[in-house]
Amino acid sequence: MRLLLAALLVAGSLSACGGDDYCDAVKDHQAELTDVTASGTPVALLQALPVFRVLEERSPDDIRDDWQAFLGPLEQLDDALRDAGIDPATYDATALPDSLGAEERTRIEDAAAGILAPAVVRAFDSVQQQAKDVCHTPLSL
Repeated sequence: MRLLLAALLVAGSLSACGGDDYCDAVKDHQAELTDVTASGTPVALLQALPVFRVLEERSPDDIRDDWQAFLGPLEQLDDALRDAGIDPATYDATALPDSLGAEERTRIEDAAAGILAPAVVRAFDSVQQQAKDVCHTPLSL
């Protein structure tokens, strides 16, 4: 009985720290994230949003806040673009449609600036460091 309890506690602690599920997800998506994040543009980050969401869902509790701090601004930009009728895959901050209203334009510009905020950059740095330290796999190659 004690052996079974010990095994359950170990399995539970691995899950709480991210365990194999998170590290497997990091490894599974590493090549894809390398391709997408190589340019470092908002469009690339928006294209990686589905993968980032998977990683956030599987992330250990100790970096969940960092994932949320990073994803929040990306999701705000994605929402602002979609609400304005702009495909996030074709987003170009220097060529927003002239038909945009002032409120839509401001919302998009503010959301795009939010991605570059120091707190967001620090959050992503923390997520990347966790992947290297715990999973022994960087998010990108």
